Amino acid sequence: MEHTNNTPEVVRLTSDVLAFTRRHGTWQVLMIQRRWEPFQGCWAFPGGHVDPGETFQAAAVRELAEETGIELTDLHQLGIYDHPERDPRGRYVNVAYFAILPTTVRPTAGDDAAHAAWVPVPWLLRNRHTIAFDHADILTDAAAILASREDA
Repeated sequence: MEHTNNTPEVVRLTSDVLAFTRRHGTWQVLMIQRRWEPFQGCWAFPGGHVDPGETFQAAAVRELAEETGIELTDLHQLGIYDHPERDPRGRYVNVAYFAILPTTVRPTAGDDAAHAAWVPVPWLLRNRHTIAFDHADILTDAAAILASREDA
């Protein structure tokens, strides 16, 4: 996407959390179904906008708690996702974090989440069309980390 005029581009900052656990030998990831457009009803990672004065990690912790009722602080940075067209609402730069939980914690949907659930990673990767934004690509990156942990 080429920027053709002198108007500064508005960039919004967001942060997401990929929380994983193993259940019955399969990796599960905590997902929400979006309450609002864009991608209403699609699966997405808990996350959202970084508030003024807030770090990406603090936003990730806050958004996870608001959308799922789960409080985690031991997050590891997965990557930065900044493709200019990753969000139809405009330019969004995202820092994604991940955590691996030893057991499943029951989520409670809140805020922007219509529903929250643990979803099998293989099912999501086979059904990429059900996932919002570029979250399928982010999940693919995380799956590589999970696979390396299985080999260890």
